[in-house]
Amino acid sequence: MPIGKVKWFDADRGFGFLATDDGREVFLHASALPADHKEVKPGTRMEFGIADGKRGAQALSVRVIDTPPSVARAARKPADDMAAITEDLIKVLDQVSNGLRRGRYPEKGSATKVASMLRRVADDLDA
Repeated sequence: MPIGKVKWFDADRGFGFLATDDGREVFLHASALPADHKEVKPGTRMEFGIADGKRGAQALSVRVIDTPPSVARAARKPADDMAAITEDLIKVLDQVSNGLRRGRYPEKGSATKVASMLRRVADDLDA
């Protein structure tokens, strides 16, 4: 089976193109993707069968071999920085927890900032 990389894929339109290792372009329809990959990113390596369609080569029975590293993962903070940020977040959450034990939720402005911090740290960890 040939191997190639996704050149581009438009999930809204349901198709894209692969570039094979020998330089050919192959049409990729969303129906050929595995059930767990309804959307693929450029650079994703795939193994696939080829059939001659009305407009040229078309990929069939696609199997994802390797996905490119996430842009977010490449841009995320170093682990040492995240450790310091996490420790600071724990201190802030400890203050919030003490207030909650006394029956008081944080004020709206403070609660919004804490929630925003939690989301940012979660995004960095999940990248």
